[in-house]
Amino acid sequence: MPRPVKFFYDLLSTHSRALYMFFEATKIPYDPIPVCATKGEHLTDEYRQSVNRFHQVPCIIDDGFKLSNGVTILKYLIREKLIPEHWYPRDSQLRARIDEYLEWQHDNSSKVNNAFVQEKWSLRNTDDERSSEQKVEEYRRQMDQNLNQLEREWLVPGRFIVGDRITIADILAACEIEQPKIVGMDPFQGRPKLAAWLEKVRYTMTPYYQEAHQDFYKFAEKGAVKN
Repeated sequence: MPRPVKFFYDLLSTHSRALYMFFEATKIPYDPIPVCATKGEHLTDEYRQSVNRFHQVPCIIDDGFKLSNGVTILKYLIREKLIPEHWYPRDSQLRARIDEYLEWQHDNSSKVNNAFVQEKWSLRNTDDERSSEQKVEEYRRQMDQNLNQLEREWLVPGRFIVGDRITIADILAACEIEQPKIVGMDPFQGRPKLAAWLEKVRYTMTPYYQEAHQDFYKFAEKGAVKN
């Protein structure tokens, strides 16, 4: 029997939540090891030496093999473990379309969403509020453009991002799009197609979606910076 994959995660992280859902849904044997990034538990020398040389969360150790980056981990697990094909189909065109989305997400929404959340959060601890608010508004504008493009170009009513079955593109997208809630923004307001798609993802991933997000929602409710 193979050893469980050691999975180091913090469910405030988008990729951690996506990987948690993936592990649970695919039934890959794994050993969950929570890491509190807000307390800096990933920044210690012990973590760097024993877990991940880049101090990253999430990461895995699979029979001694250490790996970080959520997308890279997902593709590794798909290659190495027995999982349903629909997550990352062997069909070349379907797989290419998933990769196309993941590249679009990396080049557009990931960078802007992270910058918006970080800048919005930093407003609490800055003396130059005018400068920070200008940055927040610019990131908010770019984020709105990306969300509108996602809804317009990638989503077809009643379907997932690529076809009729859920893939890694959907769980990665859903977790990322939820992230601005942590600073009080509702990314689904005025975007009914996006909201309907998310409900489809949630329903398909029940109960794992709810489990992955319950602490995130509590944190967002307590600590959100209101618009």
